[in-house]
Amino acid sequence: MTLLLGEIAARFGLELRGDAATPISGVGTLEAAGPGQIGFLANPRYRKQLAETQASAVVLSAADAAHAPGAVLVSRNPYADFARIGTLFERREKPLAGVHASAVIDPSAMVAATASIGPCVVIGPRARVEDGAEIGPHCLIGEDCVVGADCRLVARVSLVIRVTLGARVLIHPGAVIGADGFGLAMDRGHWLNVRLDNQIQIGHNVRIGAHTAMAGCSAVAGSARIGRYCLIGGGAGVVGHLEIADKVTITAMSLVTHSIREAGEYSSGTPLMNNRDWRRAAVRFKQLDRLARQHSPGSEVSHDD
Repeated sequence: MTLLLGEIAARFGLELRGDAATPISGVGTLEAAGPGQIGFLANPRYRKQLAETQASAVVLSAADAAHAPGAVLVSRNPYADFARIGTLFERREKPLAGVHASAVIDPSAMVAATASIGPCVVIGPRARVEDGAEIGPHCLIGEDCVVGADCRLVARVSLVIRVTLGARVLIHPGAVIGADGFGLAMDRGHWLNVRLDNQIQIGHNVRIGAHTAMAGCSAVAGSARIGRYCLIGGGAGVVGHLEIADKVTITAMSLVTHSIREAGEYSSGTPLMNNRDWRRAAVRFKQLDRLARQHSPGSEVSHDD
């Protein structure tokens, strides 16, 4: 599809500086875009690429417009407007409405005639798929789930139970929505809910004791030993060949670099702060060893006055 630059500017309410009759057939980055394509500049780090871009037009702010070598579309939010423009040139073919022969649909489910149900899809009891929805291959729509109008589930998406998607939701392959939560309740020495959350990496030869619970994105390297009744927070990591005692809690995002011999709660990492303060602190982290050496017994401390 080819559109005139003036048509694009009018559609999105952008100020055009250049030839409105310039044909546009696609989008690209400042570095990769060529004639017939629109690029964009939103991050000042890429400003040096502006002078050399081969794009027929660039979406950018008013402050950067004077430095562009060709036509521009002036925007208050170049990143967002470029994304909107990009949708005009999306070439994905919309699948035909209907149900693939290999799909399995419960008799109590309701599927709109305009929906597209791909190969090996399973749709459970009382589920509902609304107008224009696209359910890709190997998706699971569990019982009492609702997929709203014009949703797109690309492939291998699982809606486990009682999940409701509104209109125009896009979900990429492998997503699982509606699985058991990671709420933890202990009764008489046993967890009443899940013990291992999603996306956990367990290395080779690792041993994890009974009733230990690990939250999402935590990881244990090879040959580590974790005791009983431990809690490993989300995103925490355990280095290989370590031992962790029983009833140890590792808080989220901590890194365990040495064995833990006693029960208790352990943490590592730096609390969140605004970026400017973090950069300033990071510089100081590198100076800690030098400062410690300066103030150790027998060391000399010099002052620049």
